Amino acid sequence: MKAWKAKNIESAVAYTFLLPNLLGFLIFTSLPVLASLFLSFMDAQLVPWPQVLSTKFVGFDNFIKLLGFHCHNGAWAANDPKFWKFTGNTIFLMMVIPIQIFSSLILAIIMNQKLKGITAFRTIYFLPTISNGVAICLLWQWIYNPNFGLLNSMIAKLGSMLGFAWEGPLWLSSIAWAKPSLMLMSLWVAIGGYNTILYLAALQNIPKDFYEAAEIDGANGWQKFWSVTWPMISPTTFFITIMSIIWGFQGGFEQAYIMTRGGPNGATTTLEYYIYNNLYEWHHVGYAASVAWFLFIIIFIITIINWRFGGKLVQY
Repeated sequence: MKAWKAKNIESAVAYTFLLPNLLGFLIFTSLPVLASLFLSFMDAQLVPWPQVLSTKFVGFDNFIKLLGFHCHNGAWAANDPKFWKFTGNTIFLMMVIPIQIFSSLILAIIMNQKLKGITAFRTIYFLPTISNGVAICLLWQWIYNPNFGLLNSMIAKLGSMLGFAWEGPLWLSSIAWAKPSLMLMSLWVAIGGYNTILYLAALQNIPKDFYEAAEIDGANGWQKFWSVTWPMISPTTFFITIMSIIWGFQGGFEQAYIMTRGGPNGATTTLEYYIYNNLYEWHHVGYAASVAWFLFIIIFIITIINWRFGGKLVQY
């Protein structure tokens, strides 16, 4: 009886400690998610003054406007061309993800070596990750400045040394160069970031016996990597790939908002920035919610496909 009473008291204390987090999850996560689902089926407009939310049930109209097409002058045209353009921007910016993963792995292998000063080397390469995102954007905005930026100055000096009058492009102001500029910055941030830390931890957890056995069998460096290292870090690669894809679909807002305001001509506007514009700039609350739920469904489907097919390549 005493044991049963003590167990109940222990359970009650545990639930009491869990209660604040549970309430926080329900109030600040679950309810907003359900509210956004409800608003995605509404023609909800935020009237500037007085601040009220005008709502009208429209069913799937927001999703039809978002994803549908109509016939215009004998040709099919998207109901919302901006949405498809910004979806293309988001996917284009995600093309840097394989390079980020490969670079992180190479850097982790280098940092896993027993070299003199390797601790300082690891710290230096992790600095961009812990730096404030706004500060990084401002730094790269200066680097890309066409008049006094570091990059164009280096191009001009290199041209001068070779006898040419070279001028760098208008990095962030050019439709052709704006997206590659943001991709280069995100690559710089990713190298040495959390992906490298995860790879480094995975490399250090590989038992040394495996390498010793491979050396006894006469394996060279590449054979040891392909037969020992790569299979052993495959769970880490799988996790990094899934998370990078999720972050890729959800990313791009901070850089675009600070450095380009989504321009030029929408060249750097992503789906996340489109949600922000609909909600805070144009006050189309219901439409912003429908874009957010479309994004959620896409990420959910891609994650399921990754787990279904990518999981078979992982060796646990």
